[in-house]
Amino acid sequence: MHSLLLAALLVSQDTARWEPVARVVEAAVAGRAFPGAVVAIGRRDSVLYLHAFGHLDYEHGQPVQTSTVYDIASLTKVVGLTTALMQLVAQHRVDLDSPAVRYVPAFQNRSITVRQLLTHSSGLPAFKQWWTRVHSRDDMFALANAEPLEQPPGTHMVYSDIGALVMTQVVENVSGERLDQYLESQLFAPLGLRDTRFNPPADWLDRIAPTEMDHNWRHAMVRGQVHDENAASMGGVSGHAGMFSTAPDLVRFAQMMLSCFGHQPPATSHQPVVNCTTVQEFAQVQQPGFSSRALGWDTPNSNSSAGGLLSPQSFGHTGFTGTSMWMDPSRDLFVILLTNRVHPTRENTQIFQVRRAVADAAVLVADGR
Repeated sequence: MHSLLLAALLVSQDTARWEPVARVVEAAVAGRAFPGAVVAIGRRDSVLYLHAFGHLDYEHGQPVQTSTVYDIASLTKVVGLTTALMQLVAQHRVDLDSPAVRYVPAFQNRSITVRQLLTHSSGLPAFKQWWTRVHSRDDMFALANAEPLEQPPGTHMVYSDIGALVMTQVVENVSGERLDQYLESQLFAPLGLRDTRFNPPADWLDRIAPTEMDHNWRHAMVRGQVHDENAASMGGVSGHAGMFSTAPDLVRFAQMMLSCFGHQPPATSHQPVVNCTTVQEFAQVQQPGFSSRALGWDTPNSNSSAGGLLSPQSFGHTGFTGTSMWMDPSRDLFVILLTNRVHPTRENTQIFQVRRAVADAAVLVADGR
């Protein structure tokens, strides 16, 4: 195991220093932005702050633990799908500038490249409510492959779940494995991510934060099943949503990513999980002035969850359920926030300001300001 991953288990006890971050999260819990949260802040070789706040829900009073499992929603796109694509690109099995149809023959938009899918500049729509129309993953993929473009490729940035459905097929067709199986063998197991997976087993249920009371489709409180309806209709396994994880597992992932910047990666007897040159490429803004998108990842902009203090070299992402992860290579700093802000309803949008406030507070403390 990487020495940096072992260091993730060693958490600083200087919690008083991080009181500004705690105040932001405690105020958010008190204001019902979410019932509870876990925050993790650290560097490539250490965890500076790891703390749980509040409760799993508003009804039963079970406290959040640092080991609480969250539906990480669209963090699936970067932790899972983008990492798989990084690996396949580094192995020269996927070419970023090749048309996606090279890897997904059923995809009808024959000029769209893999790079355009990763930067959300394909021209595909953002989202469609397809879950009531499909009965299998193949049904969902068929709809994505046939979806007409809203804009010519390369002319607009529209964050697209449909593009992620196409990229899911790229990974699966090239690797020959379903996405969850590929990630288990190529990412989760090598990094020791024991609490990260699609479709968590029933014996995890007490550790999982519930998401939304679904009055329209499932007619139940969603807990242990992916919140995203399209992903749920696919059996819970997709590149756009579906992963569950914990803060300590995401710390390991963030430390792996940060180890690729500005330092010699630590020696290991294991085959690297990602190629650092590829990580650096994927973390860079692809078209400055056009959009803030890197490859799969986002970078700071005036309205992003990065707040106003992380450096322009930072990269990160959010999840609809109330999750976010940002990494700043220039500071050797990561900030992870896991919440279930959609509990009991997605109409609660206070998370947008909380994410920014947590990131800013974390930077101020880390910088000693």
